[in-house]
Amino acid sequence: MNEKEKKEFKKKLNEVFKETESRIEDLKELTKPIAPENAIGRISRMDAINNKSVNEAALRQAEFKMSNLKIAFDKVDKEGFGNCIRCGQTIPMGRLMLLPGSSKCVRCAS
Repeated sequence: MNEKEKKEFKKKLNEVFKETESRIEDLKELTKPIAPENAIGRISRMDAINNKSVNEAALRQAEFKMSNLKIAFDKVDKEGFGNCIRCGQTIPMGRLMLLPGSSKCVRCAS
C-alpha cells in the first residue's frame, strides 16, 4: 500500500471511527436499565426488555468494530500493512474498510 492509499485509508478509517463512536454512545443510552416504577404496561415493558436485548447485542458488535478500528490505526503506518501475511498479495481496500483488522486476503482467510 503506497502513501497516497494509506492517507486515503486513514481518512476513511477516521470517518468510520467517529460514526462508530457516536453509535456506541447512542446504544449505551438505549441499553440503560428500565426502571420498574415506569407505568408503561406489561406488554410494553416486555417490548422494552426485548428491544434492550437487541440494543445490547448491537452495542457489543459496535464495540468489537471499534477495537478492530483501533488495531488498524496502530498498524496502518507499519511496513507491510495492506498485504496478506500468508501470501503477500495486496488486501483489497474494500476488505480493509469492512474488516479493518484484516491481516489476510479473502483467499487466504477462507
